[in-house]
Amino acid sequence: MTNIDSILERLTALHPKRIDLSLGRVERLLAALGSPEKKLPPVIHVAGTNGKGSTVTFLRTIMEAAGLRVHTYTSPHLVRFNERFRLGEEGEGKLVSDEALAAAMEDCERANAGAPITVFEITTAAGMLLFSRNPADVLVLEVGLGGRLDATNVIDAPLASVITRVSIDHIDFLGNSLAGIAAEKAGIIKRNTPVIVAAQQRDALAAIERQAARMSAPMRIAGEDFTATEERGRLVYQDDNGLLDLPPPRLYGRHQYENAGLAIATLRVQDRFRIPHAAYETGIARAEWPARMNRLTHGALVDLAPAGSEVWLDGGHNPDGGRAIAATFADLEERVSRPLVMICGMLTSKDCEGFLRNFTGLARRMIAIPVPGVEKSMSTEALADCARGIGLSATSRDNIAEAFDAVRKLDLDPPPRVLITGSLYLAGEVLKQNGTLPQ
Repeated sequence: MTNIDSILERLTALHPKRIDLSLGRVERLLAALGSPEKKLPPVIHVAGTNGKGSTVTFLRTIMEAAGLRVHTYTSPHLVRFNERFRLGEEGEGKLVSDEALAAAMEDCERANAGAPITVFEITTAAGMLLFSRNPADVLVLEVGLGGRLDATNVIDAPLASVITRVSIDHIDFLGNSLAGIAAEKAGIIKRNTPVIVAAQQRDALAAIERQAARMSAPMRIAGEDFTATEERGRLVYQDDNGLLDLPPPRLYGRHQYENAGLAIATLRVQDRFRIPHAAYETGIARAEWPARMNRLTHGALVDLAPAGSEVWLDGGHNPDGGRAIAATFADLEERVSRPLVMICGMLTSKDCEGFLRNFTGLARRMIAIPVPGVEKSMSTEALADCARGIGLSATSRDNIAEAFDAVRKLDLDPPPRVLITGSLYLAGEVLKQNGTLPQ
């Protein structure tokens, strides 16, 4: 067990609920720490259901290409807790060291003095300490869950607020109303601060517009105030300030054009930094975000796949995420036809049927596996039954290696595309077992 793991173990005991949305506890801790949230560089605050991490990555790589030092805070991590904290430096930033992270977390632990607080809240406070102690030009701050009561929502005057696509997820905490969920996300909008919004369903957009109006926040809406589309293999972005003809995103999938467009729109609406055209070109082409339509080309698990097959990894786990993944594989099928086999593990809190329904008529077989080390993992029998109930041919295995064995025994010709999906926790375990850790 690392020092960070032992600290997290102690912190977990401070509050019985893993998630308990509130600002009171984190505000108390930040005050005890000397209010590091008031000593941060300019902040771009990002909320939404799907696409937050990719949008944060595009923002970071574009600004780094412009010569800026960029801090980022994201969650969850895939393998190492340090992945949540990237410290800005000249050129590309780097993940926080074990020593610096442990020191910040121990400072938070002492200041908290045993009071109830969730791990995410104390983690967010540790991030604020780290980012206040290390100079940078900008901080890109990703919301953990919701927005209004999320621990990151202690920023009074961000440079911009960004809301990616909103869909039904985390119903235990946010409810099952799309308008209600969107209203929670819109809670990050601050007075007179520009808000940049991805294309939304009508109810979600209406809720966001109401909050923006209350806060007198100027809005930029995808599809109305700017567009980002694929044209002849290029990303073409257009708004009132003109057109950008850019290389395609390195991140795979048509939905990444939308996420890149959201990042570009955000940077074009702010006036704190000048972003030259070359930085957009370099940043869009450089962006990487593990476990999001991530093709694995080598590693211990890839070696278990049938010869000549493709292995893809995506941590998508809700209906909207499944729709984006399925659309990407439909595009791949049009280009080069191969049978699609899914290896899937999900949590009991997720909409199994809504996620898997996107793959009916597309996947040849679904192999259900447990999500290793996660208490809320859906049983393989329940997951396979869910798949069969909507017309997917499904079976189950006890682990990833056995699932690959089942794929080999299918003896498909041509060799298949193997998609491992359904949970970010599963995606992290796959990267760990494959030996391809996020850098």
